[in-house]
Order: sequence, then structure tokens, then C-alpha cells
Amino acid sequence: MGDLMHALPALTDASVMYPGIEFDWVVDESFAEVPSWHPAVKNIYKSAHRRWRNNFRESLGKKEFSSFYHALNANKYDAIIDAQNNVKSSIISLLRKGHVDGMDRNSVAEQPAFIAYKNRHFIDKNQHAIERQRQLFANALHYEKPDSLANYGLKQNAFIKPDIAIQKPYLFLAHNASWTTKLWPENYWHDFISLVKKDGLSVLLPGGNQEELERAQRIASKHSNAQALPKLSLSELGGIIQNAEGAMCCDTGLAHLTAIVGTPSVTLYGPTSVGLIGTSGNNQFHLDAENPEFKCSPCYKRVCNFSSDYNAMSACMNSFTPDMAWNLLREKIKN
Repeated sequence: MGDLMHALPALTDASVMYPGIEFDWVVDESFAEVPSWHPAVKNIYKSAHRRWRNNFRESLGKKEFSSFYHALNANKYDAIIDAQNNVKSSIISLLRKGHVDGMDRNSVAEQPAFIAYKNRHFIDKNQHAIERQRQLFANALHYEKPDSLANYGLKQNAFIKPDIAIQKPYLFLAHNASWTTKLWPENYWHDFISLVKKDGLSVLLPGGNQEELERAQRIASKHSNAQALPKLSLSELGGIIQNAEGAMCCDTGLAHLTAIVGTPSVTLYGPTSVGLIGTSGNNQFHLDAENPEFKCSPCYKRVCNFSSDYNAMSACMNSFTPDMAWNLLREKIKN
């Protein structure tokens, strides 16, 4: 999800350089709402990597693959760009007829994705993912990358207010993450929510998959000022975040959604790098473990090897105390 949001400013750049430009976007069905938020996106073609892999015969019988292939190749384009530059996206690039622009072997996110690209561009890895995307689009579409700050350029009505009762004022807590090493311990969330209550704030915890929903419900059940949200669309979550006083986040896609809407947010970075993939936008603040105590950070590992005491959750994530996080967020909300 975060990778998709990182690409949005590149579309804004191109729209400024070429007024009226339109994009068709191939995206996993789980995140198909993200491209719909940008006014330059015309058509959205949905892939289903996970479902196709898990139910290959059923998908084949329904002719989903052939339908997707024909849709992918139905139109002619002035340029075809693989913005993600990983193995999964490169497979889609191989299915598309025509010359695809992507990053070269020294720039791709995952090897050997570069093999799928006819037009290969060197894009410095030592810069934020948003700037890498902006540079790739500039190279592929033949213009100079603007020096301006990244602009997500979303539609005014991109987000939806869900029809659920919410106790205000509230904070949004993005407690989920794709890796266990990115998670904050549950007892820390309990302590954080107790601190927030003293300032008269309630908190909302999103679900997601079944495990994340159960965690949200488990945490919320211990606090009178906490509410576990039902299953909501990304656009509905965007509406909730947009109206929050602030947000406390693990390194997850929803953290980048706080950046898009400009809600004051503190995001925790232990095994990953703020400089390369951190939330970027108005009112974005970070706690990161890149200090002498954790020379291994950022390690980008799904298992923590800091000591024998840690093999699932990260030692560096445990170093961010609830007091530390709340003091920082409270200061930014007040300002």
C-alpha cells in the first residue's frame, strides 16, 4: 500500500508538465482504491496475485488470467512505466506488450526485476522512495524532475465519512504492520491509551485482516476510551484519519495515509529506514532506532537478532516507550 502512495506525487508532477495527461494503473485488487484518489487516473486494472496463487485452478476456470491479460494489452500508450520495480510487478510488465520503462539492475527494489524492462533507468537508491518514483517518471516521460516538495495531488472528495458512531475527539492508532518486527508490544499500546485518556481523548484502532481485527478488539476491550473499528474501505479510513486529532503508527501503509491527509502523526521506525521510506508530508514526525545502541538498525529483517531475548518483536521497537511517543505526539497536536 505504501508503495502505491509513494507513486502519487509522480503523477502530480507529470500532470503539471503535461496538462490533461491520463494514466491507466494496474494494481492489486486489495488496494485498488488508492489510484482512484488521483484525478489523472482514468482506468484501473485489478490484478490478484494472492488469490490467483492460492486458488489457481478456480481462477483459471473462471478465465480470470486471460481476461486480465486482454485488458492489460487492450490500449496503446505513449509510455508504460513499472513504478514498483519488484518481482511481482515485473511479471505484470512481462505480460504487457511494448517497451516498459523501469529501473536498472543497480536501482530496482528486487532482483531480477530489471530484466522485464526495455528502457532501464538508473535511480539513486540513497533517496526517499517518493523521490525515486518522481525521478523515474521524469526520465520515462522526458522532463526535469521538479525541485518542489512532493504533492500527492488528490481529489477533494477522495475520502468518505463512514456511517459509524465515533467518540470525539479521537486519535487514530495504526497498530498493524506486515512484519512482526515492525509491531509495537501490546502492553505499550495499553499504556499509551491510558496516557491519552488523561487528556480527554478517545482512540480508534483499525482492523484489516482477521489477526489485526482480533488485536484491535483485544486492545480496545481493556479501555473505556478505545474503539475497535469494523472492516472499512481505505477511502473510509482516510475519512476517519482526516478528522482525527492525531495518529500513532507503526511502519505500515496506513501511516502513509496520515501523511497524505496531513494529520499530525508519530510513526515508529525500528528495522526500517525513515530516510528511505518514512512518512512524508505535513505534520509527519518519527521515532527511529538509528542510534549507537542499535547499530543493526535499519536491518530490514523479519526476525530480530539483537539478543537472545528477542526473536519475534524487535528490541529497537521495544525501546520506544509510550511516554516518549505520547509526549512527542501531544506536543505536535498542541502546536
